[in-house]
This record gives sequence, structure tokens and C-alpha cells, in this order.
Amino acid sequence: MNRPPTRLPYLLPAHDPAARFPDVREALTEPDGLLAIGGDLGVPRLINAYRHGIFPWFSEGDPILWWCPDPRTVLRPDGLRISRSLRKFLRRRAYGVTLDRDFPAVIRGCSEPRADGDGTWLVPEMIDAYIALHAEGVAHSVEIWRDDALVGGLYGVAIGGVFFGESMFSHADNASKVALVHLCERLGAWGFELIDCQVLSGHLLRLGAEQMPREQFSRRVVELRERPPQPGSWDDGRIAFPEASGAHPSAETEHAR
Repeated sequence: MNRPPTRLPYLLPAHDPAARFPDVREALTEPDGLLAIGGDLGVPRLINAYRHGIFPWFSEGDPILWWCPDPRTVLRPDGLRISRSLRKFLRRRAYGVTLDRDFPAVIRGCSEPRADGDGTWLVPEMIDAYIALHAEGVAHSVEIWRDDALVGGLYGVAIGGVFFGESMFSHADNASKVALVHLCERLGAWGFELIDCQVLSGHLLRLGAEQMPREQFSRRVVELRERPPQPGSWDDGRIAFPEASGAHPSAETEHAR
């Protein structure tokens, strides 16, 4: 039987960082959301990608792959759900939280192999690319400290009123959750309306994430990307102890305890 030819993703020119990405509606359904291949990871190309809701994701030895899956998993800063046990943990003030205090350490922590074998997709060229974005005030990190040790954190890219979450890590109980609590508090205070979580997981659903059709997500990105950014470094010199005062309780967990 003759099979129809498989449509290939768009090939980005390698030496034209201003080259347009194809319309996200052109992304493949299998694998879900693969839109383009090639190009580079320079600051102009990355900013151009995120302004259209597109992100890079590839493994060691692969070409650069660009994605925009459908649907998209998102979290609203004021929609975070927090369990009773996490609220009790936050009241202990066991961890201090900073912003943009040590972005390289956070992204390297995110690149370490996980217990489930994940983590290796943050290849050296990706790490260098996001460190360059951080130097431009576009990529930001949340650090979780226990005494003087970094025990968790997350990082992502801020475009207008959208924060594109990229990865998180945890070397201690609840460390990444505390990072997300603080991030939501700060983003909400600054007027951000959407956190992109990329793809679905049960963990994110329990925290209040939802799925949004790609068409709707793209419209929201276009609406929010022109908002004035929260400028420069987000490090205000303080160590915070978030209390999740504005977050919603997790009904499922509350009834289970």
C-alpha cells in the first residue's frame, strides 16, 4: 500500500535570526506541536519565538527543534491551588526565596538527571542560550535556599504579561512548589496574567493548571506580549518567605486530609 508523504516541519534559515516562524497552525499533530527545525539559539531568535508562543526543545545530538503544542497547559497566577500540608510547610519558613540571585546555578540544577531519567534535554548550548537571555533581562529565575545552600528553583522567560515556564528542580521536600508559590505571588503583583507550563502533567493539574486550545493561547500571547515588561533584574536584594495568602486551597487535598 502506498502511504501519503509525511509533511516535514519548516526549515529555519541558519543565518537569519529575524526570519519569520511559520504560523503555529502549521505545527504537526504527530509529534504534537513540532513546528520548525534548525536556525539558532541567539537572543533575537529566542525572543521572536516566545513572542509567538514557540519554544525550543531537543536532545543531545538532535537539530534544534521548535514547538507549539495543542492544547497548551497554562496556569493563571491567581489560580494556584495549594494543599493544607504545603500551607503548613510555608508557615514554618524553612526556605528563603530570591529572584535572579543565581540564574546559572538554577538552570544547571534543572539540567541534572532526575530520578525518572529526565533532565538531559538541557544541553550545554541551551544553557548558554538562556544565560544570554537572562543577561538581557528576559529570562528569570527563582532560587530556593535552605541556610546558604541552593535546594531548588525554576526559570523561565518573561514576555509582556506572560511568563513562559521552562524547568524546575528540587533537592529538598517542597522546594520547587515553594518556588512556584513565590513566582505566582510576584507575577500577580506585577500584573502578569498567564504562566505557560507547555505540556500537561497530573502534578500541574493538581496545582491549578488548565489546558487551553492553541488558537486561544496564541491570541492571549499576542494580546499580552506588548505590555511593558518588568524591567531588568528581578533581584531586589531581599530573601522572601512566601505565605500563599492569595492562593486557592486545593479542594481535593483538603478533603483527603
